[in-house]
Amino acid sequence: MGAIASFHAKADVWVWVDEQGHSHFSAQQVDSRYSLFYRAPVRAAAPGAALPAAPAAPAAPEVNPKLSQFFESSPRYHKIRPLLKDAAARFRVDYELLQALVAAESGFDPAAVSPKGAIGLMQIMPDTARRFGVDSDRWLSIEAKLVDPKINIHLGTRYLRLLIDMFPGRLDLALASYNAGEGAVQRAGNKVPNFKETQNYVATVSELYAALKPVPVPVAQVHQSPGGRVRANYGEGYVLAGARDPYILNMPTGRNNMVAPLQGLPAPEAPKAD
Repeated sequence: MGAIASFHAKADVWVWVDEQGHSHFSAQQVDSRYSLFYRAPVRAAAPGAALPAAPAAPAAPEVNPKLSQFFESSPRYHKIRPLLKDAAARFRVDYELLQALVAAESGFDPAAVSPKGAIGLMQIMPDTARRFGVDSDRWLSIEAKLVDPKINIHLGTRYLRLLIDMFPGRLDLALASYNAGEGAVQRAGNKVPNFKETQNYVATVSELYAALKPVPVPVAQVHQSPGGRVRANYGEGYVLAGARDPYILNMPTGRNNMVAPLQGLPAPEAPKAD
């Protein structure tokens, strides 16, 4: 994946847990039931900025601890985690991106149904399922099939992969298309449509994804001697290393370990008081 020059998207995350235990995430306070979950940090990095002093030893990549604890305490999340990991590997989509999208779409509720008729964990419309060859048969309706977590996650991830390929380097447009349809994005001139719901959705998923994705540790270059000893020079990147086979994902600026930059996404408007 190519380097990210800057990461402009910044949105706080609000959450409401309803009486049934379903979690509802938003990049804005939709109403008084929502409370501030955490305030998003600034992630933009100026090209050519001086690096801070090198630490004595690199720390492990970190994930926002509050968000991590929230998911780890969710029984619904634990039940579908293997399915998310399988789909992420099969369709080459970041696991953390799927995690963020499912959290925003359904709060990990496989039986969730939207007012518009989207079904299940990844909120698949029946017409989208038919587009990928899934339809009713003599045993099950298409609605019943979409409640199945395995079918739903497979279809949703396959569709998301198609959208990421359709808008290369523009994860914001892929997410906007997932929410509003790729036709709406194309009619908007290949921009995030001026729909409040879609802009809030893109900001919410983006911030959850950024918070769930481990932050790269400060290491730039690794040199390995024939005997297997690793020597690191300071910079930014991941160290994914066994004793003798380190691998470095360099990051000149920004968050290269994420799918793609989000380019100038406007912050969603705050809801107006009645």
